[in-house]
Amino acid sequence: MDHMKFQNAFYVLILFFLCCTKPYNPPAVSSLNSFLVVEGVINSGNDSTSIKISKTVGLTSKSTNNPVLGASVTVEGELNGIYTLTDVNNIGQYNSRTGLNLSSTQRYRLRIKTNNEEYLSDYEAVKVSPPIDSVGFVVQNNGIQLYLNAHDPGGNTRYYRWEYAETWIFHSFYQSFYYSDGKEMKYRTPAQQNYSCFGNDTSSVVLLGSSAKLASDVIYQIPLTEISSTSEKIETKYSVLVKQYALTADAYKFWQILKSNSEQLGSIFSPLPSQLNGNIHCISNPTEPVIGYISVGTVQQKRIFITEAQLPQSWHPDYPAVCSLDTLYYDDHGQNDVLLFLIPPGSTEQATTDITDPTFGEILGFYGADQHCTDCTLRGTTSQPSFWR
Repeated sequence: MDHMKFQNAFYVLILFFLCCTKPYNPPAVSSLNSFLVVEGVINSGNDSTSIKISKTVGLTSKSTNNPVLGASVTVEGELNGIYTLTDVNNIGQYNSRTGLNLSSTQRYRLRIKTNNEEYLSDYEAVKVSPPIDSVGFVVQNNGIQLYLNAHDPGGNTRYYRWEYAETWIFHSFYQSFYYSDGKEMKYRTPAQQNYSCFGNDTSSVVLLGSSAKLASDVIYQIPLTEISSTSEKIETKYSVLVKQYALTADAYKFWQILKSNSEQLGSIFSPLPSQLNGNIHCISNPTEPVIGYISVGTVQQKRIFITEAQLPQSWHPDYPAVCSLDTLYYDDHGQNDVLLFLIPPGSTEQATTDITDPTFGEILGFYGADQHCTDCTLRGTTSQPSFWR
């Protein structure tokens, strides 16, 4: 009986919370567009340093990208050396022209000057990342799980962060062999093919690992991402490039809080959001919040390829659109020398193959389908990446 009373009371309490909730608009929301966001790592090795600088946008804003343009961005050594980063493409991405090759015996910081404010990060020591031992995958019932192994024999790392970039080949549902120039149907040249494309994506979650509580500085089969058996990413060939960063304990704590605040909220059992304290500050207006943590160190990376031959042959991708063929006939059945506008300008229809008279061999018309089913360039590019093999 006591159990029944407790259960009923629990249901009443849940009903109370569901019925009494109402939207809450924090006072700070209206000023979010003034918060600076700084993303990136000062690469101390021979690769280029890239720092993305933007402003936060309001919850009701239609835009998700608010880059900071025209800023002055420099990397400063504690003892000597100033290195300039430039936004070559004017997109809020500030890069060094070459690798900085910084000294591991010196600490470094980032300075940002905008039209109105000046920002400065704390000096950070150079953290040398050990190599990635391996990136692999295991086949599961519903797809594959990618994982990573790494270790530091000197025990100097302990705190790790990873990012990855994916690239894969995919195909349109139908192959379009013909196109209309508005006057006649023409056969596509190899340069005009739009059947096979390359897609790409980057990691969207915070990937962290720590060996601080272990006797050895070893990271074993840390999960990176899962790919469904029906994903077109693994239909033919897939590649992933994983980058590894060594973190300080403070940097690891920052990324842990960011991960918790951005990925683990949404239910009554989720942890409460925590205050996010980075290491970059507005020195011209100390009360202005700044989001970001600038680390300094080397970056290790490893790329692997996965082909369809390595996966179960029973797996088949789900195409992201419903596709069907139409028939497009000449209204004179090919007897007129003047070719008609089978696909008028502005139409999204594309011709796939021709319809040929079996007796005389002349083209009577074409099969066709919507562009979403024939043109892979709507979702990717036909340009093969330089690393592809």
